[in-house]
Amino acid sequence: MRIGLVNDMPIAIAALRHALALAPQHQVAWVAANGVEAIAHCRRDPPDLVLMDLLMPVMNGVEATRRIMAEAPCPILLVTGSVGRNTPYVFDALGYGALDAIDTPMFDTDEPGESTLSLLRKIAAIEVLIGDAPGGARLPEWDRPTPGKRPALIAIGSSAGGPSALATVLSGLPGDISAAVVIVQHIDENFVAGLATWLQQHSALAVRIARDGDALTPGTVFLAAPGNHLVVRDGIHLGYSAEPVSHPYRPSVDVFFNSVEAMWPGDAFGVLLSGMGRDGAEGLKRMRDHGFPTIAQDQATSVVYGMPAAAAKIGAAVEVLPLPDIAPRLVRMVGVLAKKGASS
Repeated sequence: MRIGLVNDMPIAIAALRHALALAPQHQVAWVAANGVEAIAHCRRDPPDLVLMDLLMPVMNGVEATRRIMAEAPCPILLVTGSVGRNTPYVFDALGYGALDAIDTPMFDTDEPGESTLSLLRKIAAIEVLIGDAPGGARLPEWDRPTPGKRPALIAIGSSAGGPSALATVLSGLPGDISAAVVIVQHIDENFVAGLATWLQQHSALAVRIARDGDALTPGTVFLAAPGNHLVVRDGIHLGYSAEPVSHPYRPSVDVFFNSVEAMWPGDAFGVLLSGMGRDGAEGLKRMRDHGFPTIAQDQATSVVYGMPAAAAKIGAAVEVLPLPDIAPRLVRMVGVLAKKGASS
């Protein structure tokens, strides 16, 4: 990949160049010392990936990410001195479309250290994510549960630009909605707890990280933890699975949607929000083919119209809606189900 480097610190640029030199398939496209320079470079010479610092003079990485994704979209990985100390900036930039964040690697003069290897692994995962490889992963074999009374399930997938989209959807769901909500968002393990806390500020529902064995209960939002794939395991409980191993991001939206289609015996709704790549499109199509209502966010309101576009292209979405209309639509559909259940 051709990679643009954005950082005002010469030692950081040197460390990034040194790390990329260990992966000959990558080359430095250009170097910018601040966000204004980065925007100009992206307009003139769009790279395959931008490694963006957060704290810089003239224009910081948050505003630069917002401007680049609006004016000259390209994948952005935040690479900053301390992700932990800059968490508010990280979430702002993720909301504007950055894919992920990682600490700036140390300058390794001998064998590459863990920080350098972590950066290269993250870049490799992004390279696969932004490719066009189809999803539709095969799931581990479980016994299909017998039909029975279950709460409604709202299954949501998102990636770049997802946090702000998720906040909008959750803020529109009432605290007494008779549905469980499960979110699979591409995010680094260092941010998942912060994302759960941040989303709780926007939601009347209880938001927490999903644990292996959690029962899907109405009024709760379960956020997938990174590391393995979140799945519906036995028709009422969540679980984590190492399979399939082929997906670059764990958890995968496709894998979760596929498990809903295969294992959920009740009513379910699939929602695919802003994100880069196509993870979730094939899974949403399987949900639609199974008879579940499905929604994709529209292009005008998506920070990154990748995942929803892939879903729309293959006919996976029953409805393509602007972001502000998604929560009200879900509330109406769940309400109709609740009325039917009360009258039966």
